[in-house]
Amino acid sequence: MKKLLNWFKQFDENLVKILLIGFIFFVPLWPKLPFKMVDYTYVAIRFDDIYLAILAFIFLIQLLRKKVSLNKKFILPFAFFFSAVFISFFWNSYVSKNIEFPHLGLLHSLRRIEYMILFFIASSTIKTKKDFFQIISYFFIALLLVILYGLGQKFLNFPAVQTMNPEFAKGYILYLTPEARISATFGGHYDLAIYLVMAIPIILSFYFAKKNHFFIYLFIGALLILLFTSSRSSFIAYSVATVAFLIFIRKYKFLIFVLIVTVGLVFMTGETSKRFLKTFQVKRILVDDRTGAVYIGQTITTKELPAGSFYIKLKDQSKGDNLDKFRNQIVLEKTREATISGELSSFDEKKYMATLSANLRSVNTVVSDISMATRFQVEWPRAINAFKKSPLLGTGPSSLTEATDGDYFRWLGELGLLGTIAFLNILFLILKMIWTSVKKLGFEEKLIGYGFIFGFFALFINASYIDAFEASKVAYTFWTLAGLFIGYYGSTYEKT
Repeated sequence: MKKLLNWFKQFDENLVKILLIGFIFFVPLWPKLPFKMVDYTYVAIRFDDIYLAILAFIFLIQLLRKKVSLNKKFILPFAFFFSAVFISFFWNSYVSKNIEFPHLGLLHSLRRIEYMILFFIASSTIKTKKDFFQIISYFFIALLLVILYGLGQKFLNFPAVQTMNPEFAKGYILYLTPEARISATFGGHYDLAIYLVMAIPIILSFYFAKKNHFFIYLFIGALLILLFTSSRSSFIAYSVATVAFLIFIRKYKFLIFVLIVTVGLVFMTGETSKRFLKTFQVKRILVDDRTGAVYIGQTITTKELPAGSFYIKLKDQSKGDNLDKFRNQIVLEKTREATISGELSSFDEKKYMATLSANLRSVNTVVSDISMATRFQVEWPRAINAFKKSPLLGTGPSSLTEATDGDYFRWLGELGLLGTIAFLNILFLILKMIWTSVKKLGFEEKLIGYGFIFGFFALFINASYIDAFEASKVAYTFWTLAGLFIGYYGSTYEKT
């Protein structure tokens, strides 16, 4: 009986930690299946939301019972940010009316709290050095399982659940074509790539600290899956952060090894290099002088990244490829559309075709791919206009739709200067505490701290092109890791 009571006591003391370890596995491994869709959007309440709600409730109970403690140094910065978010939400929902659907704005506001509360939960579980290394080991095991599933998806036809468009977000089980970019258990290739990029410097830091070759294999597996995602922004973030990390800790020989492995895998997989080559293309296009419409002659396939309509005109306008066939194709298509819509009658057809053909001017250009063109022409200008409209508070959470593909633009557009500065202040304080702490510790602890710092650096690079801090699996993971590292280094900081 005494042993049983002792077991229950230990279970009670470690309940939050046990549930957090479960969440560390659940977040990356459980597919993004919807529990309930939210009206007027393809955002859904998911099972991870329910799990976290239970975890947060138990954390609150244990906090009241003084079984866990709250990191008091971060209460005010987080409270200030949450206040900025909800001030922006209320102002834009009920005063300026920039948020069309207030319930959606409320959901986006609450989601920020949901992601970030993990920081306090995770930091509360670190009472000893052993706690930190125990919990972080489960993170690496979960990462290994993600890598294995990604390989299975690439070579064994494992299914995917993606949220890349409104239809897929309903929870359909998909089987990817051979040329498709893998997403493993994530909602899309981009958030899988960010997750891996954030993890790689931490993996390498543990390899140098622990001298365990398991981390070398984990690094190679993570890099391979990263390349199978064909995410250019994440590959750039990986390259910059990893090279900077290895140079900073003076591991020059290992840097050569990493460069050789990276180049070898890039050539072996092939897709990442092809996507980089398609980012900007020199093309001769047709521009309608009357409407400004852009027409680009290209074959659209699942293997090709199509060019977008964003272009830069070249000075050299000497004649290039013959576009007569493409011009005639465009004229016929536009004429057919006009006929179907009733815009012209049959006796106007020849005159209409001649006028349209005369208005189509060929131009030598550099065109971007459709991914970059969407950012340049739609998403980033929309965010900039929102910031101009309301510089202090932005136009409110959810006002820029589900994606802006650039967190800095999203923060400024939705939350304005107040919310952006408050959020950046939290990130700065986390980095400052860890940076200040590692300088006073031994070699092993320094390396591990540097791994997190450079992993964060990679995430910050990625955030310039992707909504990294808004992707749920990435956000959950980042705030959990940040809490664990602050819990580990926080006591050292307090003594300085």
